[in-house]
Amino acid sequence: MARRGWFEGAVELLIRLCGLSAILFVFGIFFLVLGEGHDFLLHRLDFVEFFTSIEWRPTDTVKPTYGALALISGTAAVGIVAMGIAVPFSLGCAVFVSEFCAPRTREVLKVIIELLAAIPSVVWGFIGLTLTNSLIIKLTGEPVGLCALNAGVILALMSVPIIVSIAEDALKAVPDGYREAAEALGATKWQVVYKVLFPAARHGLLAAVLLGVGRVVGETMAVLMASGHSIRMPFDGQFPYVHPLSPVRTLTATIAAELGETPVGSDHYQALFVIGLLLFVITFAINLAADLIVKGIRAE
Repeated sequence: MARRGWFEGAVELLIRLCGLSAILFVFGIFFLVLGEGHDFLLHRLDFVEFFTSIEWRPTDTVKPTYGALALISGTAAVGIVAMGIAVPFSLGCAVFVSEFCAPRTREVLKVIIELLAAIPSVVWGFIGLTLTNSLIIKLTGEPVGLCALNAGVILALMSVPIIVSIAEDALKAVPDGYREAAEALGATKWQVVYKVLFPAARHGLLAAVLLGVGRVVGETMAVLMASGHSIRMPFDGQFPYVHPLSPVRTLTATIAAELGETPVGSDHYQALFVIGLLLFVITFAINLAADLIVKGIRAE
């Protein structure tokens, strides 16, 4: 009995450590990024310029500028396009897989959808450079198809597996009694989905969408290859409406493209870590908003 109690205590301690490790890793990443960029952040960064200027010229020998507004806008533009495509497509796919498929077809589709997640991001980038780039040129007449729309389409396809998987689980978790009660009252299959399943599974569906947003915001290589990588505002004089055919550059792509060629410890190097901190804050805000929204929904 003593040995069994010792073993159970050790297993419980291991589980607790595994649970705490996620928190420790998050704080460790935050302090690592902060440690590399804090000197520039606290002493030399002009916050007004950083958030209001589109002039990102950190290598200028006369007057380096660190305006990240165009990078932030490019990230937002690509995210808006990607989620505008991915959310309806993914939720529709999840509903079809969960409610309308035969069991054998459902298993085949789930395997195929999950295989999409195994495709490397650089391969998606090649698809953006070749296939979707050519399609956009042919359909729109633009000279170059590397733009926010191209990157948005690629990121939408990349985020589909995670959104579909979580959304399908959320829909399947709704008790069958809800479906049976609605059908007994004369509701059609679509009415059951819209009036019963969506409200009952809304916190799970919201979590799926927000995880998709996190996937889009954090992607680097594919968006670097497909977006045109041009520092410009994606509004084309029609703020706040995003122009999907505008080449853009995102925060993550800027870090990936410039960090390897930047002298360690320079202002440019530290500015890239400040961008990393900004991405960390954006991701934290998305997760915090999701948590607050889900808690509010559950309290209703």
